[in-house]
Order: sequence, then C-alpha cells, then structure tokens
Amino acid sequence: IPPDEHLVVVGPSGIGKSTLANLVTGLTVPQRGVVRLGGVPIDRVRPADLHRAIALIPQEAYVFTGTLRENIGYLRPEATDAELAASCAELGMVELVGRLGGYDATVAPRTLSAGERQLLSLARVHASHARVVLLDEATCYLDPVAEERVETALRRRPGTLVVIAHRISSALRADRVLLLDGTAAHVGTHAELLERSPLYADLVGNWVGAQRAAAGAG
Repeated sequence: IPPDEHLVVVGPSGIGKSTLANLVTGLTVPQRGVVRLGGVPIDRVRPADLHRAIALIPQEAYVFTGTLRENIGYLRPEATDAELAASCAELGMVELVGRLGGYDATVAPRTLSAGERQLLSLARVHASHARVVLLDEATCYLDPVAEERVETALRRRPGTLVVIAHRISSALRADRVLLLDGTAAHVGTHAELLERSPLYADLVGNWVGAQRAAAGAG
C-alpha cells in the first residue's frame, strides 16, 4: 500500500478482514509472510514507535471516563484545544462537543450512543500523528452522510487510510479496493473489480438492492 493511499477492504462476513487489520497492526503474528511498515518488518519496530505510527479503530469504539479533552487527545496529549477543535470540526462534531459541555466536561461512556462513541474515537485518531489509520467497520453506527464526512476528513489528513467497509459506498470513495474471497486477494478500482469480479458485482448488487428497499420503505 503506497503512502497516502486510501484503500477499502471488502468481502463476505467471516472472510478475514478483521484478521488482516490485526496482522497489519501487529496484534496478530502471521504464520507465513512478513508485514512491513515503510519497508521495515513490524516485529523489528519498537512497540512505542509502532503504536505512534499505526492506529486501529474497531467497530466497538473505546471511550473512557475522563474529560472530553483527555479522550480526544489520548493519542496526542500535547495537542492544543485549537487542534482538537479543528479535528472535531472536520468530523462534524461541533454540536456534539457543545452538548457534552466542552472539552473540560467529564465523559461518561454509558451515556453516549454507539455512534457518539465512534465519533470520539475517530476524532482521537484524526488528531493523532498516526501515519497509518485502519478503520475496522468503525463507522457502522453512523448514518451514511456522517460516514462520508468522516472518511473524507481522514482521507485529507497526511497518511494512509485503510477502511474495512460495511457499506459499498466506502469503496466508491477509495483509490483502490481490496476484495477478499477466501482463496485470493483481488485489488483494483471500484470500476475494475465491478467488471472482472462476479463476487464484487454481487456485493455491489446486494448493497444497491438494500438501498432501494430502504428508500421504498421510507
């Protein structure tokens, strides 16, 4: 994956997308092959350096009891309020920050919705210095408009963005798409995979059908 690329990973449930994310971040050790960061095997990168370089946001976002400033600035404690506010504005969180009482307000995780917890975790990564950001269905509780805004904001920041997608709309915004089918990995643009991969065409068709059904029901 070249620096600054936006890659989206898709495939059927249980095919190994989250396992791939864990391999990239060093949480799982490969039985074969080598994962490299900037050409260096990640098992040779100091853990502290690896944690600064790569940030993974899972589906169930982690928010702890503490101030909003502590939560959003967790990966970059030296960030100023202005820098935190810029990240929140990019992700469309200004209203949420105000409703919670500002950066000095204490956050009680149980009082937040799943989508709000995801937004706080995403702002934490946006404000960080991570060179590689992986979202493992980390926007699944957001509506499509909010999801697009978040992905666009993370794409604009310096670094590589890898999105494990639950909506095919994420693939439409990517530079390239990685399709896992259980036996091979297929890489290309959305248009290229749509033309040459029946599985990808099925995934897109099912998503389009679901969107149409939802629109009809509304």
